[in-house]
Amino acid sequence: MPTMHIELFAGRSPEQKRELVEALTKETCRVLGCDPGAVNIILIDVERHNWATGGTMWSERP
Repeated sequence: MPTMHIELFAGRSPEQKRELVEALTKETCRVLGCDPGAVNIILIDVERHNWATGGTMWSERP
């Protein structure tokens, strides 16, 4: 049973998240040959002030 943990910036709409998990589930099943009921996806919303890249907080980027 594949389980994916996906971290993304907070603020995505429920519709965007639904579309994402539907697409990921479909492609996972195609590649792995598994049933959609076996695919688990955990979305983790992260605020920009809790995420940094290259030593810079995303909340401080223009």
